Amino acid sequence: MIEINLIPDVKREYLHAQRMRNGVISLSILVSIIAGAAVALLVVYVGTQSAREWLTDNEIKDQYGKISSVKDANQIVTIQNQLAQLSSMHKDKSIDSRIFDVLSAINPAAPNDVKMSTVSLDPSETKLSIEGSAANSFEATDKLKKMILNTKLSYTDGDNRVQTVKLADDVTVSDTSYGEDASGAKVLRFKLTFTYPKELLANSSKNLRIEAPTGSTNVTDSRLHVPDSLFTPKATNKEKN
Repeated sequence: MIEINLIPDVKREYLHAQRMRNGVISLSILVSIIAGAAVALLVVYVGTQSAREWLTDNEIKDQYGKISSVKDANQIVTIQNQLAQLSSMHKDKSIDSRIFDVLSAINPAAPNDVKMSTVSLDPSETKLSIEGSAANSFEATDKLKKMILNTKLSYTDGDNRVQTVKLADDVTVSDTSYGEDASGAKVLRFKLTFTYPKELLANSSKNLRIEAPTGSTNVTDSRLHVPDSLFTPKATNKEKN
């Protein structure tokens, strides 16, 4: 069978262009509908956010008004903040009075006992410096040094476990020279320095015991008295005859 195309070329091109135009128009309408829906959703979202902000602002203003109406509200808030910090401050505080128990425990027995004139504590560096004098000269200072190196601390930690640490890993003796004490006797003046463990003065270290070579000492955090025999005025330069 033979088919004959009776539509002129011009007519055919016109129909093709018309179909293209209808397709473009349909696509444009679809895109417009989608864009309109997106804009509508955006408007709803913005409106919702604005409403939430308005409600939040009103709530803030209402609560602020209630707080402002309370007499001395600023002072109350300040006190509450300070009270909230008391627990952490109490936990972090150091118990410096334990140093006196340490000094008593490490002092050798006579005749190698020493007299202390100045004790300096540096919590930031955990260092303890002792200036004093010894009637038995270098033998006494050497004995004091060994006492410190062989002393241990026993305590209960926050988990209720017993821990043990050394009082010091190294001791330095310096500024040694001879002088006279208050009675005129010849003594060796010295300065001794060592780094102590932070657990020594920590409030979290409970049931602290000082285990020195000569015996153990239970630390009393509320110590009110220091033995008078432990301290003495600084020795003076010995006068030449």
